[in-house]
Amino acid sequence: MRIKSGMTQKEVAMNLNVTPGYISNVENNRTVPSLRLLSYFAKVTGMTFDEIVGGKKNEYIITDLDRKLQGVLAKIPDNMKDKVLRTVRMWKED
Repeated sequence: MRIKSGMTQKEVAMNLNVTPGYISNVENNRTVPSLRLLSYFAKVTGMTFDEIVGGKKNEYIITDLDRKLQGVLAKIPDNMKDKVLRTVRMWKED
């Protein structure tokens, strides 16, 4: 996971306030990190705790903004929805 996130053992160790040797021991299954360190590691790498301990992918959570967009789109006539969709796809490509 550390390598996938593009970090060196030294960088991870510095962020977690441990030694690079400790990180090496964790990676080689010679020691088990605490939940606190796993939580910090998640924050440092931008991963979720579930991804680290269970390999679960981060699932998308519908936000209030998503619901507002859905409400607005529901009121638009079908012939305009296609135009909106093409416009959004065009923005996404930028």
